[in-house]
Amino acid sequence: MTTSSQCAAPTGPTFEVEDRLRARGARTVAGMDEVGRGAWAGPLLVCAAVPGTGAPPEGLTDSKRLTPRRRRDLAARLEPWVADHAFGWSEPAEIDEVGMTEALHRAALRALEGLSVRPDAVVLDGRHDFIGPPWRVRTQVKGDLTCVSVAAAAVLAKVRRDALMAELAADHPGYGFDRAAGYPSPVHRAALAESGPTPQHRMSWSYLDALPRWRHLRVRRDAPGGEQLPLL
Repeated sequence: MTTSSQCAAPTGPTFEVEDRLRARGARTVAGMDEVGRGAWAGPLLVCAAVPGTGAPPEGLTDSKRLTPRRRRDLAARLEPWVADHAFGWSEPAEIDEVGMTEALHRAALRALEGLSVRPDAVVLDGRHDFIGPPWRVRTQVKGDLTCVSVAAAAVLAKVRRDALMAELAADHPGYGFDRAAGYPSPVHRAALAESGPTPQHRMSWSYLDALPRWRHLRVRRDAPGGEQLPLL
């Protein structure tokens, strides 16, 4: 079952959505968000987080509204507060093989299966349910800003992936993975034009068409779900 709702919460994320789901019989509710969907390099990561009891750590909000330092500090306080959380990954090669839609689905299932208790309901950021049956999913527009469980998942996901990309920067210097986390940036574009893609790059994506020296490396795929978001 999938429903969709749009709400505004100017004072920050609340338990309103989670409480409604619990009132309808869901004992365990998990929030979920993804990071890395629009990146040119690095994995896609999905986090599932079950909120703890009591008020969440102060300052919880949409991860994009926080500086990297504040996100790291908040994640360090969120980890002991959440009742449970788990990550699901889809590596660049898998994204090239099955497409982003299926990669999101697989990463989400890996995150949910990593939780110690199966959630009775999942609050998913955005409009699109990329999990599907038999999971009970509630899509929530701007969930990372309005819903505590989704906001917690978003911060934890962003911090975890940024840390990984910083580690990959040591293996692939010059691409700015430690600063732009695999997303397009002037440094990233320049390194691609000069040195070409690394094993961490998504080779089925259209950014390669703009690189005359490397466009022949692009992986062409016809399977459903392989569409790329327009990034150029």
